[in-house]
Order: sequence, then C-alpha cells, then structure tokens
Amino acid sequence: MAATAPRDRAIDAGTRRRIIQATSLLLQQQGYESTSVKRIATAAHASPSSVYHFFPGGKQELAVEAMRHGAREFGELLARGLASAADPAEATAACALLLAEDLRRSEWTDGCPVAVTALETIGRVPGLQEAATRALTDWRDLIMVKLTRSGIDPAAARSLAGTVIATLEGAELLTRVTADDTPLRDAAVHLAQLVAAAPRS
Repeated sequence: MAATAPRDRAIDAGTRRRIIQATSLLLQQQGYESTSVKRIATAAHASPSSVYHFFPGGKQELAVEAMRHGAREFGELLARGLASAADPAEATAACALLLAEDLRRSEWTDGCPVAVTALETIGRVPGLQEAATRALTDWRDLIMVKLTRSGIDPAAARSLAGTVIATLEGAELLTRVTADDTPLRDAAVHLAQLVAAAPRS
C-alpha cells in the first residue's frame, strides 16, 4: 500500500496541473463566465468530481489559481524578452515581438491571461481582482528592474514600466481583434523609442 503512495501522489499532481493549465487557457480564450466546470474537466481529460476534489471552492477558487498560473507564464515571456538584450530599449521591444509570436502561433486565440477575466469579473469576484492586480504589479516590477539597471531613476522607471505594460495590453487586444500582429510590432518600435529617450542619472 505504502509503495504505491508516491505514484498516486504523482498522478494527483499531474491531474491537478492539467486542470489548472486547461482553465488558464480557457480563461484566456473565452473569459470567466463562458468557462464552466464541465468544460474545464473535458479540456483537462478529467472528471468534474476531480475538479471539485482539488478545488472545493469550485470555479472561483480554480480560476484564481489558473490566473496565477497564466500570470507566471506571461511573466516568463517578459523575462525572456528582457534577458534577450543588454539594451533596455531592445529588450522592451523584444517583449512585444515575443507576444506577437505567441499570438500568431495560437492563431490569435491565446491572449493575456489576466485581462479578459479581470474585466468581466471586476467588483464581483474579489479573489480574481486581487490575482489580476498582483499579476500586473509583478509584470511592471520585472520591467522596472531592467530600466533601473540601465540608470533610469527608480520613480521614473516605475512609471515607464507601467506605460510599457499598458501599451502591451492594448496592442495585444488590437492584435487579437484584427488577427494581425501589426499593433504589437508597432508597439515594439515605439516602446523602444520611449525607453531609449528616458533620461539616465
């Protein structure tokens, strides 16, 4: 009995991970209201009872965890872009181009893991709003660190990093709606110019 416990735990961990990943993807593609527990279970190749086993709080609890998962993945994309060049202007542009590449690969369906869900649940599902706020803050801080290391004053870097996130979010929305990555490619050019023009101490 004890000998099978590690394998059972591994199976449980795998099922839980699939449920979170499936939920994260569905939230990106169709938002919170259109994502049912039944749809999540089907996408994760699991049963609805498995969903409730791992997430007794149901869809709301699962959505918070899935948003955190998606936010971490998006943070990893930003980190790759920021690490791709020593020049913060080039690195910032790379973030927009990586996002464009991801959207093209998904045929414009896999958008921001936070925006759609946060906007349709704001003020109604506190856990999701808190998770979204945390994600946006973490992404801004990633960029802020890159900017401050290039000599930009921390207060100015914080404001500029917020502008970078706002621009990426808006360009990502336009790219999805038009099924054309021009908005993100344009954002890459203009963000690079904005960062390059920021005064250094």
